[in-house]
Amino acid sequence: MPGRSEVLRETAIAAVVIGRNEGERLTECLASLSGRVARIVYVDSGSTDGSIAAARAQGAEVVSLDLSRPFTAARARNAGLALLDAQQTPLVQLLDGDCALREGWLDAAREFLTDHPDAAVVCGRRRERFPQVSVYNRMADREWDTPVGRALACGGDAMMRLAAVQALGGYREDLIAGEEPELCLRLRRAGWQVHRINAEMTCHDAAMTRFAQWWTRSRRAGHAFAEGAALHGGPPDRHWVAETRRALIWGAVLPAIAVLGAVVTPWSLALLAALPAQIVRLTRRMGFEAAFFTVLGKFPEAQGVLSFHLNRILGRKRGLLEYR
Repeated sequence: MPGRSEVLRETAIAAVVIGRNEGERLTECLASLSGRVARIVYVDSGSTDGSIAAARAQGAEVVSLDLSRPFTAARARNAGLALLDAQQTPLVQLLDGDCALREGWLDAAREFLTDHPDAAVVCGRRRERFPQVSVYNRMADREWDTPVGRALACGGDAMMRLAAVQALGGYREDLIAGEEPELCLRLRRAGWQVHRINAEMTCHDAAMTRFAQWWTRSRRAGHAFAEGAALHGGPPDRHWVAETRRALIWGAVLPAIAVLGAVVTPWSLALLAALPAQIVRLTRRMGFEAAFFTVLGKFPEAQGVLSFHLNRILGRKRGLLEYR
């Protein structure tokens, strides 16, 4: 019977990388995987910057998505997963093309999954490469810093048991955002666990330097909240119901009542004082910068929630909300 160290060595890992026009970021991403995994599949969503040629030059298998169908990250990941065989590569590292893998992550993640047979997903610390460049990058870096231990979901970077993911049909391809938490929810319902471990996983380049980028990204989050709640908002999971409610209350209902009420009495505008009061309250816990953008972010989040429901009523499907 093989020893534990032999089992670890024999557990082969494949990698699925997705991207579009990532340029040098993709080159660094693939270089961080080269020689460390058994197979690299790169799925391209209509790049025009030479990404496909660069990926092939680094030995990756390339899948080019059909341009006639809408692009989603979920669709891209599924296209990569479809090429893999769980018998040959039981584990798969999912990676966004704007991320580079950190040294030691693959061994740490593989060891964790070996030691925890009930875990289907393990993720670690994703860090922003240039948090000092803008407040928006710093907010993204803070977002990635989730608690260590049992988790409800992972992000775009994670190591997964391929057979568990394939058994559930992979990611839900019609989601334009929030596809990872939705998959993790279905995995947990099937009896699997999701974990975040205390290990450096990836270095990410959000490249957010403008307010408009941050706003669009926050709108996308609101859309994801609303769609996730529409799919799985019932008990016991109540998936993203609280997040959707907070976005609507702070970003739409409160301002609307204050402004519309001003037609009857100017005193209704005093309700808007709840916004700075909320900033002060959150500042005690997270600092002023994070508190300010958390409260301000409820406005674009509410916009995303409302646009999802409007499109749903009108029978329209929202296209990608890209901030870069």
